[in-house]
Amino acid sequence: MSSIRIRTKRIDGKTQIRTLITHPMEHGRNIDKSTNQPIPAHFIQELTVKHNGKVIANCAVGGGVSKDPYFAFMLKGGEPGDKITISWVDNLGRQDSEEHIIK
Repeated sequence: MSSIRIRTKRIDGKTQIRTLITHPMEHGRNIDKSTNQPIPAHFIQELTVKHNGKVIANCAVGGGVSKDPYFAFMLKGGEPGDKITISWVDNLGRQDSEEHIIK
């Protein structure tokens, strides 16, 4: 099961793209109360949004973004049947990707 949920909505000739990503987004400065040790950094570093295979947004993300981040984008155009792909890579080398068809 993907960590990425995508929703799109057509508004006045544009397409609103909303995404919610399940990720801990630890910046490495929090302390685990049970062990009194720092929680290791674990955060998304790069977020990529594609429309029909073409990159429309490539975002550098860091540890300052909250847990389970929400991102929203407005795409000029976009038609029903077009494919939106969102992917991320984190600082531990883990990655995920999800596709969504505009309705």
